[in-house]
Amino acid sequence: MPRRYTAEEREARARPGYHDLTAGGGLPPARSALTLRLVLATFGLVVCGVASALFVVFGGPDVLAAILAFLAAVALVDIIVVARRKLRGEPG
Repeated sequence: MPRRYTAEEREARARPGYHDLTAGGGLPPARSALTLRLVLATFGLVVCGVASALFVVFGGPDVLAAILAFLAAVALVDIIVVARRKLRGEPG
């Protein structure tokens, strides 16, 4: 017959870190790496934007230029999202 837990025991088991081996001390909980994401998105924006512009100026394949421009736009949106999260005060 399975053990029946009280409401307090169920609540304690549902808390974050119940199955975490480091919950008793040691490592802090994981955090989002917003700064790393911001740096990588900025790098992607610069690389894709410059590459797209070079393909347009020097007559490269239009499809490749369009794909790179789209990826640059995605990176720009990601930069905006991450910057808003950092301004709200989220750690990372």
